Order: sequence, then structure tokens, then C-alpha cells
Amino acid sequence: MVIGPEGEKLGVLKRFDAFKKADEYGLDLLCVAPQANPPVCKILNYGKYRFEAQKKAKEAKKNQKIIEIKEIQLTPQIGIHDIETKAKNAIKFFEEGNKVKVVVRFRGRQLSHPEVGEETLNRFLDYVKDYSTIEKPAVLDGKLMTCVLASKTKK
Repeated sequence: MVIGPEGEKLGVLKRFDAFKKADEYGLDLLCVAPQANPPVCKILNYGKYRFEAQKKAKEAKKNQKIIEIKEIQLTPQIGIHDIETKAKNAIKFFEEGNKVKVVVRFRGRQLSHPEVGEETLNRFLDYVKDYSTIEKPAVLDGKLMTCVLASKTKK
């Protein structure tokens, strides 16, 4: 199936005839749907077509927002003021539109009392609850308790 340069259908042509027709127009023959039955080809200026495709791809890439995952580390014995400071940093990350991975790191015998670390994590979550939603709840994996938070405000 061949489509002309103005978008008109020229019908089903043999390959040689399609190339001949494209040569008459002084343009190129591009197969736009090779999986179709019969395959669909279009007569067009290939250089212009490629330029337009690159321009569209560049525009799409420009409008794309890359979301980073920032990490904040806590320990079970962290002080309240330190939690507040780390919460302020997390709020800055949320305002930028990033995700935050909160990690509570257990060392030595601290692992025998994971509820202390969970309490610390919940205290941190109370500070940032207005700015974030829990994307992945807290999970204890080895010596780390991790939780992923997403920003409520989309930038």
C-alpha cells in the first residue's frame, strides 16, 4: 500500500513500481508500517522526516522530569533535634519533587530491639507527614530498616 506525498492513497503497488513513483515525485519511499498486511509505505522527503522526528524527541526529553531518590539515614538512638534537622532536609527534597528513602541503620546489639528503630522512624514520619505519602512501608532487611516516601506536591 503506497501513500502519496499529499496523503492520498496510490493503491497497492509492487515494490519496483512504488520506487518508480517516488522517483517521479523526486522523493523517498519510507515503509511506515512493515507489519501491516499489505505493508504501508509513504512517499516523503526523508531528510525532513528525520529532522522532524529528532525535533519531537528533543522536545519530549526537555519536558521530562527526572525524579531522584534521596536517602536519609537514621539510627535508633538519634536525638530529637537531629531528627528535626533531617526532616527539614527531607521536606526540601519533597518540595523539589524528589522521593526520599529513609534508612534506619542498626549496629551491634541494637538489632535485638528493632521496635526502638521503628519508633524512631515513626517519629521521623510524623514530622514529614504533611509533605509526603508512604510509597513503600518500613521493612527490616538485615541491619537496615528502609521506607520509601513520595512527595505529595508534584513539581
